[in-house]
Amino acid sequence: MIKIYSTSWCPACVKAKRFFEMKGWEYNEINVADKHEDREEVFKISGQRTVPVIQISEEIIVGFNRKEIEAAVGK
Repeated sequence: MIKIYSTSWCPACVKAKRFFEMKGWEYNEINVADKHEDREEVFKISGQRTVPVIQISEEIIVGFNRKEIEAAVGK
């Protein structure tokens, strides 16, 4: 399962979610603008305070990188 930490106003987040939908991949979105705890979780798993942060199994991808995402899904 894909988990994406995002905000509604982040262009890269919107692109990532559209990419998932185009591929037919299910994902769970966590909007970090809603809760402080979610922002802290993003920092804890990625060391970053930026979005999107995408978690695929145990792999963490910061930003929207199609090749990295496809490689992680293919594992």
